[in-house]
Amino acid sequence: MQDLIWSPAAQHASWGTPVSGGTTVSASNLFDLTGRRALVTGSGQGIGFSLARGLAQAGAEIILNDIDPSRLEGAATTLRDAGVIVHTLPFDVTAPEAVAAAIDGFEAETGPIDILVNNAGMQVRAPLEAFPVERFDALMRLNLNAVFYCGQAVARHMIGRGAGKIVNICSVQTALARPSIAPYTASKGGVANLTKGMATDWARHGLQINGLAPGYFKTELTSALVADEAFTVWLSARTPAGRWGDVEELIGACVFLASPASSFVNGHILYVDGGITSSV
Repeated sequence: MQDLIWSPAAQHASWGTPVSGGTTVSASNLFDLTGRRALVTGSGQGIGFSLARGLAQAGAEIILNDIDPSRLEGAATTLRDAGVIVHTLPFDVTAPEAVAAAIDGFEAETGPIDILVNNAGMQVRAPLEAFPVERFDALMRLNLNAVFYCGQAVARHMIGRGAGKIVNICSVQTALARPSIAPYTASKGGVANLTKGMATDWARHGLQINGLAPGYFKTELTSALVADEAFTVWLSARTPAGRWGDVEELIGACVFLASPASSFVNGHILYVDGGITSSV
């Protein structure tokens, strides 16, 4: 069997696959993102910010994206204060022209985007029979369409280099449903199948495209549910791990999918959910 080897100085075309030359791989350089640049959408707060910080801790240079300029600058300041090299791109991920202009402009002016984490998303709760059509359309544009817009814009550059990593944030609702969130469930199911389609089209160009599917995590967006004692009791009983997840527990999976360690992983949906999708 050929030894897996990887050199930090290797060209972009080699970083996602075993290459000749360089140093014998170890656990430390398998997950080393030094010299890589990662764009995380919707990273002004919550899971997106935590993933950006985790990728930075693995050595990556970070590109933060958020539609809220003040939230974006606050997140950037926090990372810069920790010594991270940070760029900000405040484009609207639901506007394909804006997406293409921002990504093409960054690639031309600053350099390659090696890693894309499609994280931006929203949740709307309402009985399905009363769900407003305009809210359904907005949810789909952000949760599903934006994954296509950003993925396509970044992949066009990655294909030319013969390497790249795309991590699409799915959800436990990719596989499961709960009352009042059917459109969200549909959008995240779509993201999972779009991930498989991206892998099918782009793996031959040296790209790895995978999904990261969180279960129930404590974030700013779930604070009301966390505070709901009845819901937390139900969730703890329903989840084999018996608790909410902490966002830091997503970092290892994201770094894995963004690093040379996942060089032959493609079209996979990695659930980080305390076992909730494995039990009844």
